[in-house]
Amino acid sequence: MSGPHHKPKVSEREARQVAEAAREQDWRKPSFAKELFLGRFRLDLIHPHPLPATEHVQRGEEFLAKLRDFCETKLDGALIEREARIPDAVIDGLKEIGALGMKIDTKYGGLGLTQVYYNKALALAGSVSPAVGALLSAHQSIGLPQPLKLFGTPEQKETYLPRLARTDISAFLLTEPDVGSDPARLATTAVPDGDDYVIDGVKLWTTNGVVADLMVVMARVPKSEGHKGGITAFIVEAGSDGVTVENRNAFMGLRGLENGVTRFHQVRVPAANRIGPEGAGLKIALTTLNTGRLSLPAMCAGAGKWCLKIAREWSAVREQWGKPVAHHEAVGAKISFIAATTFALEAVLDLSSQMADEDRNDIRIEAALAKLYGSEMAWLMADELVQIRGGRGYETADSLAARGERAVPAEQLLRDLRINRIFEGSTEIMHLLIAREAVDAHLAVAGDIIDPDKSLGDKAKAGAQAGVFYARWLPKLVAGPGQLPRAYADFHPAGHADLSTHLRYVERTSRKLARSTFYAMSRWQGRMETKQGFLGRIVDIGAELFAMSAACVRAELLRTTEAHGREAYQLADAFCRQARIRVEELFGRLWNNTDDLDRKVVKGVLAGTYTWLEEGILDPSGDGPWIADATPGPSTRENVHRPIR
Repeated sequence: MSGPHHKPKVSEREARQVAEAAREQDWRKPSFAKELFLGRFRLDLIHPHPLPATEHVQRGEEFLAKLRDFCETKLDGALIEREARIPDAVIDGLKEIGALGMKIDTKYGGLGLTQVYYNKALALAGSVSPAVGALLSAHQSIGLPQPLKLFGTPEQKETYLPRLARTDISAFLLTEPDVGSDPARLATTAVPDGDDYVIDGVKLWTTNGVVADLMVVMARVPKSEGHKGGITAFIVEAGSDGVTVENRNAFMGLRGLENGVTRFHQVRVPAANRIGPEGAGLKIALTTLNTGRLSLPAMCAGAGKWCLKIAREWSAVREQWGKPVAHHEAVGAKISFIAATTFALEAVLDLSSQMADEDRNDIRIEAALAKLYGSEMAWLMADELVQIRGGRGYETADSLAARGERAVPAEQLLRDLRINRIFEGSTEIMHLLIAREAVDAHLAVAGDIIDPDKSLGDKAKAGAQAGVFYARWLPKLVAGPGQLPRAYADFHPAGHADLSTHLRYVERTSRKLARSTFYAMSRWQGRMETKQGFLGRIVDIGAELFAMSAACVRAELLRTTEAHGREAYQLADAFCRQARIRVEELFGRLWNNTDDLDRKVVKGVLAGTYTWLEEGILDPSGDGPWIADATPGPSTRENVHRPIR
């Protein structure tokens, strides 16, 4: 047995190498967002807005109607919140209407919905109960169906996809008590033994793990003769001998979430249950997340729609000083922010999802930006809704109902949304992940210059290559269509707001963003990766520019295909004006910030220099270690696994 002190010791450089090896190295298809970070505004990649095929729309709308009826008649979100559990009957009902198989091909018994309609379904179900939305998303976005679709063998697909489409709930197990976004330190092992692997270890925050029938488990295979080794993905039956769900975790929000701690002790898994080759586990996980991340912004966009509905209805009824609070500027600005941002979130979501369905573009950055931006902006919208509702926003829905008022769960929404800024890649990790992709072109030509392991000859060769690249690239960042008054004139139709001015701004600002990135690389070189504050602001600027682009393109689509064109243009105009203010503030903070001073303060905090500042309070925390012991071995806890049959 090995204790926690025997976990893999990994240096910062080794950890980064593991993450780098797992990411997709090539760009075989165009990427709007990648080009945006390089100072090239490729409007042609997103406009005209791509549209789904008629048969996909028909199939999607038919299921949405069925799901809407189910949510209205069988799904009680307030009950799930009170009892902190989704009733078995609800999960059985979701199985019956095919909700477990939304993204699974029809030939395996699934519904074969597109990403666009899968997202619409998650937004609908999540608006009634975010816990149900999370269950469906964890099952299909990061659970077993997606890795099987992308990397599974024909035999694995035939065996498992029919089960996953109708009866079996899946979970994804990567995180461990002492391993989060740094998988190089993964401690769970899968040791080859004949035609099997034997898995030992502990997994934390296993969403759906408490009720799962099938699991995707990431474990480290030791390198040995005939075995390449490395982090590897396995299909594990949740009822296997040696699998114990030791705890069902409880959280601030998502109280119906079936999330647990799962221990593996000498769990035998056939080699036929390995997904992909040994060592491909992280690549499988990251590739799965490329589109899987779109499920979170789907529920965030749905949350924005509900915030707008409640803000509209409440602000028209509640009066202060002789008029509805909506007509007071301080409240009205919040309502405008919610309306404009909801429009933009749906625009980002639909554009990214339709591009994922068409598979013409590489959307790894777009999906990551959608997750990052959606989770941050939805939290802000929910916070503003609570403020608009005042004391009633802080009061629970049950308490409101008990004293005779409408049961509006605004405070619950705030709690439920908070996790989106953490799981499937925290905001801080998303900043680094997107920044790495955004500077990929630079590292491809100049990476060897700043790599300490490269020889002087390699550095000289890289310097020559970089000189050629930048000699061509930098002059293109000086001028562009954004400086031409009539550029993008199609986005200024008669009688509508002028969106062409915003697209010109995006084009100009894209070039400015690329120049800022180049200057930073020239200034910091190898230390660039440590400038996380700077990189985060670069990514946030790119996210705003992407959202502005998507909002304008969506407004034009609605103008030409639906009845709300003028209103859509107005919302896009409002959003772009709000976003431009945020962008200018972020640019100011690129070079005028407290990053260096913050590092000094942090060193002081960790050294105990400021412990005097903590005096005068009592710590209500309980006893116990900061990180639970995850020593491999047999479980001493009751198994709380409860498959729903």
